[in-house]
Order: sequence, then C-alpha cells, then structure tokens
Amino acid sequence: MLYFKNFIFAFISTIGFSIIFNISRDSIIKSGLNGAIGWIIYTILNNTFNSPVVAAFFGALSVGLLGEFFARFFKKPATIFIIPGMVPLVPGSGMYYTMLAITEKRFIDAANIGSETIFIAAAIASAIIISISMSKIIRASKSKKSYL
Repeated sequence: MLYFKNFIFAFISTIGFSIIFNISRDSIIKSGLNGAIGWIIYTILNNTFNSPVVAAFFGALSVGLLGEFFARFFKKPATIFIIPGMVPLVPGSGMYYTMLAITEKRFIDAANIGSETIFIAAAIASAIIISISMSKIIRASKSKKSYL
C-alpha cells in the first residue's frame, strides 16, 4: 500500500511539473508515468540498501532509459519525458536541510547533509549521461554507424 501511495503522489507531482513546463497534452500522462516509475525504483532501492545515492542513481537511470524509449516509440524529444520525470528525484529536502543547518550554525550537520546531497545530484547527472549514451550506442549499432 505504501508503494502505491508513493506511485500516485510521484505521478501527480510529475504531471504538475509537466504542465508547468508546458508539455504537450498527449505526453503529460506518459511523463507522469516515467516520474512515478523512477520514484518507485528509488523508494524500493533506498529501503533495500539504505543508500539514497545508489537509489537515486538507479531511479534516474530508469527515468532516462524509459524517457529515451518513450521518445523513440512516440516520436517526441526525450527531454519532455526525462526532465519532468527527474523532478521527484531531485534532492530538494537535502538542500533545504543543508541551508537550515548553516543558518543555525551546525556546520558539521551541514557538511554531512550537503555532501550527501551533492552525491545524490552527481548520481542523477551520471545516470542521465549513461542513459543518453546507451541510447546513442543502441541507435548507432542498429544503423551500423560508428561513433568512435
């Protein structure tokens, strides 16, 4: 039941940001589905391994790969599926608590929370790069072109 509730909330938040980003109407639901699936993968892996960095990496990797798949299947740009799909994974609370700790002069806590937030952001960026690269490699191998 907890995963279903997480799925629904991530789906709704991704749809909200899809509307804010002015995504076309026929892609809003697909974008919401992409974000919700990425969040569920993040939640499951974070509960299993107790590592938000690893969970964010694989959640973002799934959003990137699914966004690339949706882009090829529905003949749309991948960014309209990937960017809103990443919104649930962004470590906003980590940034907030880092700044709160700094303003309260708890610098050790700020360093701990801030470093984890930076690692999560780097994991998300790395996963996006890997998913885009994998998509290009697959397309190149299908068309018999070499990008070397």
